[in-house]
Amino acid sequence: MADVQITCIRKPHPLGRHEHITHVGSGGQIWTREQVIAWIDRKEHSFYTSVGGKRANIGVRREQGKASYLQTHADGYWNDNLLALAQCP
Repeated sequence: MADVQITCIRKPHPLGRHEHITHVGSGGQIWTREQVIAWIDRKEHSFYTSVGGKRANIGVRREQGKASYLQTHADGYWNDNLLALAQCP
């Protein structure tokens, strides 16, 4: 299992704060949200961000009536560290 630091994201409207993330990336590689969710669900890989030197693990959020999405989790709370990352090229 690889432990991958996500360093960038893609959203349909890059400046939109509440847009859903469609892709995440690291080291020049880009994956779809669905690929990463499947890897997390199957425990094939783990993902995290590091904002200000602090690690936040990425998990899958599932809310009734919504598509599954990626969100960071640190110190017992879900947070928006992914949205603080730069857009992937």
